[in-house]
Amino acid sequence: MKKNEIVLFESKDGKVTLPVSVDVDTVWLSLLQMAELFDKDKSVIFRHVKNAISDGEIDPKVTIAKFAMVTPHGAILGKTRVQQIDCYNLDVIISVGYRVKSQRGVEFRRWATSVLKEYLLKGAAINQNRLRQLGQTVEVMKRVSGSLDAEQVLDVVKTYSMALDLLDGYDHQSIDKPKVRGRSVELTYEDCRKFIDGMKFAADSPLFGNEKDGSFKSALGAVYQSFGGQDLYPSAQEKAANLLYLVTKNHGFSDGNKRIAAGLFLYFLKRNKLLLRKDGSKRIADHTLVALTVMIACSKPAEKELMVNLVMTFLK
Repeated sequence: MKKNEIVLFESKDGKVTLPVSVDVDTVWLSLLQMAELFDKDKSVIFRHVKNAISDGEIDPKVTIAKFAMVTPHGAILGKTRVQQIDCYNLDVIISVGYRVKSQRGVEFRRWATSVLKEYLLKGAAINQNRLRQLGQTVEVMKRVSGSLDAEQVLDVVKTYSMALDLLDGYDHQSIDKPKVRGRSVELTYEDCRKFIDGMKFAADSPLFGNEKDGSFKSALGAVYQSFGGQDLYPSAQEKAANLLYLVTKNHGFSDGNKRIAAGLFLYFLKRNKLLLRKDGSKRIADHTLVALTVMIACSKPAEKELMVNLVMTFLK
């Protein structure tokens, strides 16, 4: 099923429909709505809810919430009023659906089983792909174990694991390229050259920042390449990730390739207002950037997409 697709349960008689948004992960129904859904009295539905709670099947703290709903005014005919009503999420609805005895209950159980089966099958395939990609990242980290301390490695693993969290929604923070938008401020060769010459390391070594050949210009050009009038890397985040990767891997300087790549990466983020979060904290910690840069340096060419997507994950 596609992201944001609406799965719709509809009873055979067409009297009851239940919209379920995959993107939101749940729906909320009142006792009255569940009674209508399963064609049972409210007291029957309430009893099933109580039994599900007492059996430990559902947690009322997270599955029950109050919502403002328009209801008939009991004392005035034809009038309505807004009341805070207990509503129950999809976990409760499914639990009740598997307990209630009615034709609607049978229809709902068949629907729920088919939907869950499809999600489980698709989720398993996606999670298997994530595990493979996580394994690839671990392999890269093994190659750099002598270059990074335990804290740096742990930071990348923890953050990357959150992005791959198999217990979270299977389409949430996937290792696939994060979806980002927005045009970027272009860094010219002259901008970059001025920045490199101003780095403090330039005064320490005559080889620092010395271009061996045209590799650096080639890397910079690749970041801004286009096809048919469209940028190959349309977002600022994707350009930043490719800038870090290409400058690191192209080895265009006699000395300081990784430091220059990391420095230009931060400079690009600053120019594009991506360096800091809204609360003023750094989007990427210093030691995390060190770890990412070293990992890129030790990665294989076939792992380019993995490394770029990893950097973009940190920029989300």
